[in-house]
Amino acid sequence: MHPKFKAFLEGLDEFYHAPYRRTLTAAYRDENDVFMLMVFAEQLGVPNPVSFYTMELLPFMLEEFHEWHLRMGMEKSPLGHFGCC
Repeated sequence: MHPKFKAFLEGLDEFYHAPYRRTLTAAYRDENDVFMLMVFAEQLGVPNPVSFYTMELLPFMLEEFHEWHLRMGMEKSPLGHFGCC
């Protein structure tokens, strides 16, 4: 592909996606927050009907937990047995 044509396509892609980037980022963050709540609900003392399925995800989600609980307004980790702060 010719470099000028490739640059044109990248510019066109940016022109198309730029107005929606903030909205899509906020929607993704909201979905991620609900997902994190579902994964950690049982740990937070909230009954979770799908905890059997979400327990498998805990090790993968622990890296994002600190960021999530700060965004939710919890200054310190709400999990007594897991201190991330």
